[in-house]
Amino acid sequence: MVTKEDIFKAISTVKDPEVGFNLVEMGLIYDAEYNPETKHVQVTMTLSTKACPLHQMILQWVEEAVLRELPEVESVDITLVWEPAWNISMADENVKKALGGA
Repeated sequence: MVTKEDIFKAISTVKDPEVGFNLVEMGLIYDAEYNPETKHVQVTMTLSTKACPLHQMILQWVEEAVLRELPEVESVDITLVWEPAWNISMADENVKKALGGA
């Protein structure tokens, strides 16, 4: 059975190319669910800014990471949300320190 933690671990292989931290430690992944009947993963996430030039690429990288790291998953949908808006306080402590938000 694929857990939320498994999905987050898979997504943590994706780094934000602008700052070099993975999307999970940045706090950009809000939720993830696996449906064992359909072998489908639903990810709810945001980006650090609506103006992110790599918007589509990052979504593709998340999908590819889940499919690559979790062979039991057959499909992935990503819901991109802007509420709550991301801010540095949502990131892990190491990210806050590195980016000056601590």
